[in-house]
Amino acid sequence: MALPAVLQNLSLPVVGSPMFIVSYPELVLAQCKAGIVGSFPALNARPAEQLDAWLTQIETELAAYKAANPGATIGPVAVNQIVHQSNERLEHDVRVCIEHKVPIFITSLRAPAREIIDAVHSYGGIVLHDVINLRHAGKALEAGVDGLILVAAGAGGHAGTTSPFALVGEVRRLFDGPIVLSGAIANGGSILAAQAMGADLAYMGTRFIATQEAHAVEAYKRAILSAKAADIIYTNLFTGVHGNYIRESIMNAGLDPDALPESDKTKMNFAGDKAKAWKDIWGAGQGVGLMDDIPTVAELVARLRREYDETRSRLGVGR
Repeated sequence: MALPAVLQNLSLPVVGSPMFIVSYPELVLAQCKAGIVGSFPALNARPAEQLDAWLTQIETELAAYKAANPGATIGPVAVNQIVHQSNERLEHDVRVCIEHKVPIFITSLRAPAREIIDAVHSYGGIVLHDVINLRHAGKALEAGVDGLILVAAGAGGHAGTTSPFALVGEVRRLFDGPIVLSGAIANGGSILAAQAMGADLAYMGTRFIATQEAHAVEAYKRAILSAKAADIIYTNLFTGVHGNYIRESIMNAGLDPDALPESDKTKMNFAGDKAKAWKDIWGAGQGVGLMDDIPTVAELVARLRREYDETRSRLGVGR
């Protein structure tokens, strides 16, 4: 099946994943200007009224950039919505994004209601839902989403434990639509590998935290550069959902990374400002050991493009 128009004609088959406290307009704009999908969680815009301002800023700046650079490849914007009963902002945030005709909705935790999908479809937008296993993929497809984001083992933040080889293969048996793959993708060769497995695009988060435009404190960026895969801890303590976090940040919080208690997932809460309690626990994927600098997004995407093309050439893969 051909990709939806909004996912075609990118400079590189990459979706910048939406990251808590990291993906702000500066990063999204840089990603879109570099020709990939730029995204952010709606909940990053605080207070809720800020969401409209952010979308207006992004739309205005991208329009001006396109006018000044008519031949440039500009990626679309995606907004992540947490579909959970504790997210008191969901209705508001969805309404604002629909008013702005956000081209890509990324939904998480639970499949979106049919009315949300229909509203997005009404102006030509698409809905991608992230999943960590085949059962969740089936439920999302039954709900009517347009594509799936497979969050495999090694991905930063909320993640699953299934090998990407297994997860992509199983999902492809029941779905021939858009698949985006996440899980320790840190260079151009990994992007091509994701496609070789059967995915259409790569979902990259951690590599973009260590960029100049990312809204992350310097200590967070430096922690990524100094960490290795063994320094990534998988736990559900902080949000109720299992995810990957940097050992250093857990230790800085006075906790023992090797003896973390289990959290009660029924107590997940995405309401109000309670999420700020997580801001000093730094999510990251197992690809951290492949990162050793803090470039601009433009420099990083250009490098990824070179690596991607070099890998294709080395393997004799035609364009």
